[in-house]
Amino acid sequence: QYKFRDLTIEELKDVSKTYPSFTFSMNTYTFKDGSQKDLLNFSGTVPVKYAGSSYNIPVRLWILDSHPFAPPICFLKPTASMGIAVGKHVDARGRIYLPYLQNWSHPKSTLTGLIKEMIAKFEEELPLYSLSSSDAARQSELLSYIAKITEGETDMKSRSKTGSRNEGCFNKITVVGAGDLGIACVLAVAAKDVADKVVLLDLSEGAAKGGTMDLEIFAVPNVEISKDFSASADSKVVVLTVNSLGNAQTYLDVIQSNVDLFRGIIPAVSHYSQNAVLLVASHPVEVMTFVSWKLSSFPKSRVIGVGANLDSERFRYILTNLLKAEVLAKDAWVTGEQGEDKVPSWTSCNVAANQAEAMAARNSREKVANRAMEVLKGKGQRSWSVGLSVADLVDSILKDKRKVHSVSTLAKGCCNINSEVFLSLPCILGTSGVIEMVRLEEDPLVQEKLQSSAGSIHDIQQQLKL
Repeated sequence: QYKFRDLTIEELKDVSKTYPSFTFSMNTYTFKDGSQKDLLNFSGTVPVKYAGSSYNIPVRLWILDSHPFAPPICFLKPTASMGIAVGKHVDARGRIYLPYLQNWSHPKSTLTGLIKEMIAKFEEELPLYSLSSSDAARQSELLSYIAKITEGETDMKSRSKTGSRNEGCFNKITVVGAGDLGIACVLAVAAKDVADKVVLLDLSEGAAKGGTMDLEIFAVPNVEISKDFSASADSKVVVLTVNSLGNAQTYLDVIQSNVDLFRGIIPAVSHYSQNAVLLVASHPVEVMTFVSWKLSSFPKSRVIGVGANLDSERFRYILTNLLKAEVLAKDAWVTGEQGEDKVPSWTSCNVAANQAEAMAARNSREKVANRAMEVLKGKGQRSWSVGLSVADLVDSILKDKRKVHSVSTLAKGCCNINSEVFLSLPCILGTSGVIEMVRLEEDPLVQEKLQSSAGSIHDIQQQLKL
């Protein structure tokens, strides 16, 4: 059942060679949503020096079936005489959180590298302590309960409760990234009451900061904040808002840094939500949507970018309300790529049948469109406005509205584009993502601009290391 069996075996051999005390087995792991899966795991002790003394810290690592493209799930495995010291890298259940796990990226990240960081972090903050005999008795009872969660021994009664809760949660979405954009998406989705549950995956190191802390303080209904990829299980839509904050020098370096970040995210969220629609809001959206499609192996219909949805809605609003050109606004869209190279387009002909009248009407339309695009340039895209656009798209997907949006979709075969690139084009959206691409009116100038954008995007993609 392991997708990359040979790579996984090689990693386990390295662990066995470096840490011969570890033992390997196949056991059932129970995820947060009550679902279960047989997974490889290994248990043993890691040597830690703390305050002049040496300790052997017992741990257990579960290997997901998408390894090595998804990080393992790591727990302490204390005996009855040991207490868990909750801290920056360990929670009350003994779940281990490390920067190495959050930034996991194959082939740079390895199991032996993970264990080395685990040792280093435990030497800064010891995760276990000795209990008195009375505390040990209580700890034994607690460990028995934890084992039900972490070792697949959940009894039928608790599984039944979990199942009934999840059955009621039909529309669950996950937002990956707890920066300004991620939080804006959560708040916009919550405000529109689009989903039954929203999970915010905070991939930053350490405790909750800033906005995530405020979300916890003020308890936004139906919002869960987690650092655990398994919390995203069975999401209908997964929204990607993360962007790398590395020290890249060139534009290509910035994109490559984002690609490296996505290598540790996309396989994990795809594993937990295999039927989800991936909605990409990270920059540059066209390239990162392509990257998400390649890393997830999802069909093209279920990987889309936010693209020009916000620009299109603004464009149509400007035409209708500011320029009083409601007839033109009906089938008007902004297409292509985000930035200066986006282009206004129409999905049906609103010109007269007579050739001379048609030419005059087309010229008039272009003048109005140019005025609208000039107004649009000064609007900018703040996190909250993109968040509203994301909520609009999520609403159309979850409620199967069959509404047309200009979103980043695979453009190969459209407008004589032959390369695998994603561009914003008008698409009908539903629960399965893109149901159908709406044909654009044939306009040589529009086609030329779209082909130019496709060429430049393809050139960038060819230089990336996936």
